Amino acid sequence: MTILFEPNRQWSGHLAGLLGAGVLPASRIEDVERLLADQPAEPLVVFGPSTDARLAVDFSAQQRLTRPALGVVLLREGLDVETLGQALRAGIRDVVEVRDVAAVRAACMRSIEVSRHLQQGAAPAPAPPAAPAAEAKVVTVFAAKGGCGKSTLATNLAVALADGGRHRVCLVDLDLAFGDVGIMLQLVPERGIADAVSARDRIDANLVRALLTPYGPGLDVLLAPVGPAEAERIDRDLVARVLAALRTMVDYVVIDTPAAFTDGVLAALDVSDLHVLVATPDVPALKNLRIAIDMLDLLGLRRENRLVVLNRSDSRVGLTGADVDRVLRTPIGAHIPSSRDVPISINRGVPIVADKPAHPVSKAIREVAQAQIANRTPHRAGRGLRERLGRGGNR
Repeated sequence: MTILFEPNRQWSGHLAGLLGAGVLPASRIEDVERLLADQPAEPLVVFGPSTDARLAVDFSAQQRLTRPALGVVLLREGLDVETLGQALRAGIRDVVEVRDVAAVRAACMRSIEVSRHLQQGAAPAPAPPAAPAAEAKVVTVFAAKGGCGKSTLATNLAVALADGGRHRVCLVDLDLAFGDVGIMLQLVPERGIADAVSARDRIDANLVRALLTPYGPGLDVLLAPVGPAEAERIDRDLVARVLAALRTMVDYVVIDTPAAFTDGVLAALDVSDLHVLVATPDVPALKNLRIAIDMLDLLGLRRENRLVVLNRSDSRVGLTGADVDRVLRTPIGAHIPSSRDVPISINRGVPIVADKPAHPVSKAIREVAQAQIANRTPHRAGRGLRERLGRGGNR
């Protein structure tokens, strides 16, 4: 049996039906205490969405000392990092969005199972993972020089991979100091990766999910901090933990990066299945990309995981294909044509693959998404030379 604390009658009736037979409703915390006294083996208390979170946190913190086998589940209309952190510290076993019926039922069943093991004097069985059938493919988009269209490509790739909601995709803005993804998609930066700093020891799928900003069908965005000062608090370990959690939640993770090998970028490159290296047909961009490729070789990152993309490839800037090959000395895997429609789509806040699906640029990006990412067999490997050399410090 389960005790349901919910002062709101409408929510109480709805949740009682959702949780099934044997639910004992209560609208005052004193009633919860009385029911627990009458039923000392009661394994679960569910706090409904209209409950003051502080009340649930205080209750759980007290009960973990007097009734360690008692499970507490907190339901919310929306998840936020502060509540998640307080709940976990107080011993609440799960915090779930109330409208996610499957997640509510699963959380209650897991908590009851843990309580039964504790009451029997056995160690609790591990909760079954809520991971997808396979880990997400992680794609890091990198350019060694600004202005190459890296963020535009990353954003459009994420939209193309989501395919109107057929796949789950998370677009991560790792340009921590000057990220543009939020502006390009006209998203309000109410939350983002900076909010994970205070909860770095408790980062999991539930916490990271609360940091995401929805954009469109199948696509969520993890936004960069709103200022450079917040970026200083995000180190390589935090980035690695967040990406590990994301990998269990979606089908694809697309990472936009700054034009530098920061610790966050190195963490992303280490766990990526594909490194999309972007350049434009101008000598500085090509030269910088060649240096970046040499750096990837030095770091021991697999060449099979690289895709060189020449953006604005048809621009008439006095360089021939032979000139490009001579500077890069590596095969170009994809060409994206130039078009004035691309900056227009950026200013409108609508990626061109969504705004004009039949556009030549859209077709080229979707070809990369399908042929080079979706249909690509991952070549996963361990850490590269950077870790073997012991470069583990923060910048």
